[in-house]
This record gives sequence, structure tokens and C-alpha cells, in this order.
Amino acid sequence: MASIWTIEQIENALPQRRPFIFIDGVDAIDIENARVVCYKNVTMNENFLQGHFPNNPVMPGVLITEALAQAGIILYAVLKPEVAAKKPIYYLGKSEIRFTNPVLVGDKLMLDVTAEKLMPSAGIVSVKALVDNKTAAHGKIYFGIKN
Repeated sequence: MASIWTIEQIENALPQRRPFIFIDGVDAIDIENARVVCYKNVTMNENFLQGHFPNNPVMPGVLITEALAQAGIILYAVLKPEVAAKKPIYYLGKSEIRFTNPVLVGDKLMLDVTAEKLMPSAGIVSVKALVDNKTAAHGKIYFGIKN
């Protein structure tokens, strides 16, 4: 399935720039249920895999968390376009993420994010990272927004 957003739309919504963008595509946007599903293709040419770990490359948990946070920013941009259009600074307030399975080279990491509460200056999202329908990580992310 092809992404429903172009890479330009993804880059426009995110304040990060390559090589720190961890969203390769957007599979679904459900405004009614305040939910977005994005994905990250984990390939061997990711420079973070060169050292984590050389003989058994695993995507670091902190980068899985970052990918989930970026999917949260995309959700926020869809649900609060008037705030997102001002190009605010997004910052992590707190993350409560549990990791249950490793993410390996060749995996398509699905990032499923649902808004619990979104305000002009903050948000709380429930997040789940999946590979082949198996949960790799899940939890909540709390973030702030500064215009």
C-alpha cells in the first residue's frame, strides 16, 4: 500500500529534517477517531544501526519513541491545523513506553497513534508500534507546544 501522504507533506508537518525524520509514509488518517497510522521502513543503510549492534542490528528504543512522537506530531497537524500552521516548537514532556519485541532490519514499523487530549499548548497520545501485527512498543507520550 502506498502512503496517502507524500514525503513533502510529511516533511512539511514535521519540524525535524533528514536524517532525523523517522516517518516514511502515512497509511491512515481517521479524524473522527483522532487516529493516525504511519510507518517506518527499517533498512540496513540506517546509520544508527552501524553501532546498535554491529552483528545483530536492532532499532534503538529511543528512536522508536521518536518515531511514535513524530507520528503524534502528524496527528496533531491534522487535528489542529491552525496551530500547526504557525510552525510551533514541539517538545517531549514525558513518555511512558514499554518495549516488548525488538525491531530489526527489514521490518516495517507501524506507528499507531490516537489522541487522548489535544490542546493548543499540549497533548497526550496513546501510541503503539507494531511489526507484523505484533506489538514492539506501547504506551503514552505527553508533549508540549510553544508558538
